[in-house]
Amino acid sequence: MALTADSTIYELLQQKPEAAEVLFKFGMGCVGCAIAKGETIKEAAAAHGVPLGEMLSALQIEA
Repeated sequence: MALTADSTIYELLQQKPEAAEVLFKFGMGCVGCAIAKGETIKEAAAAHGVPLGEMLSALQIEA
């Protein structure tokens, strides 16, 4: 399954464990967060005030 902004943080970390480092750089502690299983990348970016396009680019995910 291709990752998108609508993929959950859990799906992201399952497919790309190295993404944890990118999330940490944006100040996001999603790895240990219980909400990560249901929160999308888009929702997480909004909740943390991170520009979605910038995060997707860093994660190498197409918008």
